[in-house]
Amino acid sequence: LAVIIVYWAKIRATIVTLPNSRRAQRFAANVLIGFLPAGIIGLTVYKAIKLHLFNPPVVAGAFIVGGFIILWVEKIAKPVVRIHDIDDMSGLDALKVGLVQCLGMIPGTSRSGATIIGGMLLGLSRKVAAEFSFFLAIPTLVGAGAYSLYKERALLSVADLPLFGVGFVVSFISAWLCIRWLLKFIATHDFVGFAYYRITFGIVVLVTAYFHWVEWVA
Repeated sequence: LAVIIVYWAKIRATIVTLPNSRRAQRFAANVLIGFLPAGIIGLTVYKAIKLHLFNPPVVAGAFIVGGFIILWVEKIAKPVVRIHDIDDMSGLDALKVGLVQCLGMIPGTSRSGATIIGGMLLGLSRKVAAEFSFFLAIPTLVGAGAYSLYKERALLSVADLPLFGVGFVVSFISAWLCIRWLLKFIATHDFVGFAYYRITFGIVVLVTAYFHWVEWVA
């Protein structure tokens, strides 16, 4: 919902002009194409991921590896930007970003981080990569949330509605603030600081879990 509000002008324009505008049709198709890999693979491996990957070593490892990948992209690879506008993306670009998004299924891997960094590697500008990541979040997170609720439906009751309501409001406000902040941040900063945070936090989790100083629950 936060993404929809932040990008409402773009979404509304796409909906209104969809029947007649090739530009709007291409954008809508790209979002759908980008979503499909996560939708298909997510349904296939959901149980395996939940059963085998939700543990401190995997989460910590994903944090550390992700941090080093970000450093490599920002400091060494420095990919050449070829797409400066989200409407200039092709279906193949969208598919590639969608495949990268699947890495976000690994616990400890940021879905938005994977798609933004992956998009940059594929030639998207930092701004375009972030925007497409946010648009992909709409069907991806709605689908994942609906599927999780369906799988856990036996545990839900009417009494849970107030709790869900509070969670929805808090998550909406925090997501809206984070999106607005990130869009301003990427205009003048890179992700190096975030990379160091991921590496540091991953090491902390590994060390504290190994010595049983903290009982991490993934």
